[in-house]
Amino acid sequence: MNRYMEGGAAAEMLERRWFAAFKAASVARAECEALVEALNMTQAAWNEARNRLVKLETLRDALGDELAEVDGQKEEGLLEPAEPGELSAA
Repeated sequence: MNRYMEGGAAAEMLERRWFAAFKAASVARAECEALVEALNMTQAAWNEARNRLVKLETLRDALGDELAEVDGQKEEGLLEPAEPGELSAA
């Protein structure tokens, strides 16, 4: 009878350990799934921000080219003598 009780206690301990491991694995799986979702959301946000950056840099460069062209025209205009009676932009 003593052996049966010892075997039953060992089986009960094994079962408790199994349930504890099962629960810990379930918690870890849920954590992994949450992290994957967060990673996907972060990746999507990064892609969106990167696309916005490319568009803004393209716009900045185009405006910079226009500004340089306007500045070049202003400098050319400053070098030309003004006709008498004309107002100068300078």
